Amino acid sequence: QVQLVESGGGLVQAGGSLRLSCAASGRTFSTSAMGWFRQAPGKERDIVAAISWGGGITYYTDSVKGRFTISRDNAKNTVYLQMDSLRPEDTAIYYCAANPRGLRIDSGRYYQHWGQGTQVTVSS
Repeated sequence: QVQLVESGGGLVQAGGSLRLSCAASGRTFSTSAMGWFRQAPGKERDIVAAISWGGGITYYTDSVKGRFTISRDNAKNTVYLQMDSLRPEDTAIYYCAANPRGLRIDSGRYYQHWGQGTQVTVSS
């Protein structure tokens, strides 16, 4: 089992930056692929970025490529999402999740454990 707690959300102006953190507990973190998802009001929860257990493989949805960076520190049991050049359309609740088997890290289907989410609001 992996338990996840997100932090780092907040209110920022368009063009600004935020860094989200996801602290994990549980022995399987270092062998799990990890993903960041977001859900805007009235919309489905979609994957934003993902990273393999060793960090060597990453995935980004098209709308955040070149602006967001996912990383992880297995020694600290933490995964990060650096968000730069933020836009109002990035406003959402951001969740991290674990994919223990590392299958299809670009698909939400294989993520089994979820945090409670952190709100990101980007003002224009």
